[in-house]
Amino acid sequence: MALTQAEILDALKVLKLQDGRDVVEADFVRALSIDGATVRFVLEVPPELGPQMEPVRQAAEQIVSRMDGVEKASVLLTAHGPAPKAPEPPQLKIGGHPKPSAEQAPVAGVDRILAIASGKGGVGKSTVSSNLAVALAKQGRRVGLLDADIYGPSQPRMMGVSKRPSSPDGKTIIPLKAHGVTMMSIGLMLEEDQAVVWRGPMLMGALQQMLGQVEWGELDVLIVDLPPGTGDVQLTLAQKSKVTGAIVVSTPQDVALLDARKALNMFEKTKTPVLGMIENMSMYVCPSCGHEAHLFGHGGAKEEADRLGLPFLGAIPLELDIRLAGDSGTPIAATDSPVAEAYADIARRLVGGGLA
Repeated sequence: MALTQAEILDALKVLKLQDGRDVVEADFVRALSIDGATVRFVLEVPPELGPQMEPVRQAAEQIVSRMDGVEKASVLLTAHGPAPKAPEPPQLKIGGHPKPSAEQAPVAGVDRILAIASGKGGVGKSTVSSNLAVALAKQGRRVGLLDADIYGPSQPRMMGVSKRPSSPDGKTIIPLKAHGVTMMSIGLMLEEDQAVVWRGPMLMGALQQMLGQVEWGELDVLIVDLPPGTGDVQLTLAQKSKVTGAIVVSTPQDVALLDARKALNMFEKTKTPVLGMIENMSMYVCPSCGHEAHLFGHGGAKEEADRLGLPFLGAIPLELDIRLAGDSGTPIAATDSPVAEAYADIARRLVGGGLA
């Protein structure tokens, strides 16, 4: 008659533990198998009992080996604890109260900081920022791009990146790279349709984190894409960081220029040098007939720059290809399109003037 598992377990009940239970009652007998005349099983005990259970293992092996029909008994003793938890990736908290700072602080490894600003939204400031960054990189500059438009970050889409930045220690942020540009945006830390519902102090704290905790490396220039207006982010950047200068983007129309003047006035009050103005959507050239139309007027930003004695850095046309390129994640400046030359011209002026 073949030996059964129940008979083996019944024989092992003579092995008592200090708490009065036997090894079967304590559920220490595991992986019991019968292979012909060979019996194998494991005594799996808590880690704290491991050192004192070797005599019990030997006794269990002897008991089973003496049973009728058993030629060989093999008993292993294990004392495994719970599996260690895998270390959780560092969690980086973005946003919070700004750290006190009495002085303007440089960004480690960054030679120059250029702030790209506008008085109002919708004038193409972010498009200019991404294309100017790429154009400077194509001319041999080591370029960083910081998307400081906390409420409406658009650089991840325009630069074609979506991977979440890593943080090896929960403090340092490793930025991403695209089209030769090192970049960081609050949009990379959030779902694309997730709103940022923060008050001013959290905005200022987030900006300081992205300036001071990001490993930018060695950069010739860091371009900061500011939100529209003259609010907390602009003031924090001007007061807490050593900004080389600001570039104001405007369309030619009077309404945009009114708000551009407010941006210029803000930089004057914060003693931030204005390096010049860029006129975006300056003209539209019909692709069919070549007719040039000035849908938003023409030359308004240049006239304003001349009036204030500021450099006029260049005019960007209103082109469908610029919008399509930005939506696809490859700025037009990264291509060989003729339109890219407008951004290349501005980049050359900045490099030639020692500003980038």
